[in-house]
Amino acid sequence: MSKKSNSSFDRRGFLIGAAAAGLASPAISQTLPVIEEPVEVARRNISSFRSLEWQPYFNTLNKGAILVDISSRALHMWTEDGGYKLYPSSVPLSEDLTRRGRTSVVRKVNGPTWSPTPAMKKRNPEWPDFVPAGPDNPLGTHALYLTWTYYRIHGTHDTRKIGRKSSNGCIGLYNEHIAEVFGKARIGTQVLLI
Repeated sequence: MSKKSNSSFDRRGFLIGAAAAGLASPAISQTLPVIEEPVEVARRNISSFRSLEWQPYFNTLNKGAILVDISSRALHMWTEDGGYKLYPSSVPLSEDLTRRGRTSVVRKVNGPTWSPTPAMKKRNPEWPDFVPAGPDNPLGTHALYLTWTYYRIHGTHDTRKIGRKSSNGCIGLYNEHIAEVFGKARIGTQVLLI
């Protein structure tokens, strides 16, 4: 085996290689160290990412419903026919950027453009005034505009943001997930952020 210079330990590559070595030679696999995930991390992720019923939150599924749980960083979507999907999301960086309550989808944009809000521009004067649709756009491939000015449910090209407190107020999804939500959401779909 050759050593890679200036590289960090790649756990996934090590485990895949160890599994392959174990298939080829059982004696070798018995001598490999076992690397386990911390139990606390696994428990926290499993307990916070759970499916929910819509009835405690909405009176009807007319036009569908979206529930965003800020604390578990998850977006729950129910279609009018009762279909359900759960998606990991990014949430606002801090409480002062977080808005909770009821709103609805008022506009859907495939290939959104982006401009920072006045508050964002004040905090980050170096940001551009406008970003066209494309791979550099912070709204990703699709955006659902809400009745609240400046708040969106949108995609992101920066997948590191999903599952984290990383936004300036919006709810972010993987681009493939926002494409699904975008396809199912209608103008008037009810949205609740808790």
